[in-house]
Amino acid sequence: QVQLVESGGELVQAGGSLRLSCAASGSILSINVMGWYRQAPGKQRELVATITSGGSTSGGSTIYADSVKGRFTISRDGAKNTVYLQMNSLKPEDTAVYYCYARLRRDYIRGYYDFWGQGTQVTVSS
Repeated sequence: QVQLVESGGELVQAGGSLRLSCAASGSILSINVMGWYRQAPGKQRELVATITSGGSTSGGSTIYADSVKGRFTISRDGAKNTVYLQMNSLKPEDTAVYYCYARLRRDYIRGYYDFWGQGTQVTVSS
């Protein structure tokens, strides 16, 4: 079994900061991509940021949604199978459930599959 467990979501005032964490555990051979998506009430789930696996110096390639560029930073600890999302200058429109995502393979027989966490609530008050 594979589990993605998020933490760090809470209520924060506009302009504040939060750091989300997500740890992947279980039978994992390798992880290709980790990232964060979010879903606000009445809206579709949308990409926030992703990061690919990388060497110790390269850190992997990143993609950000235009709405969070310059405010959010995604990072990853490959040794711990953990991804982080540092969120600064938070706005009320950032309010959503944030879901951790990983594309990983469990063994050499099966290919890469997508896994999701249960989500963590981030609420930004104005």
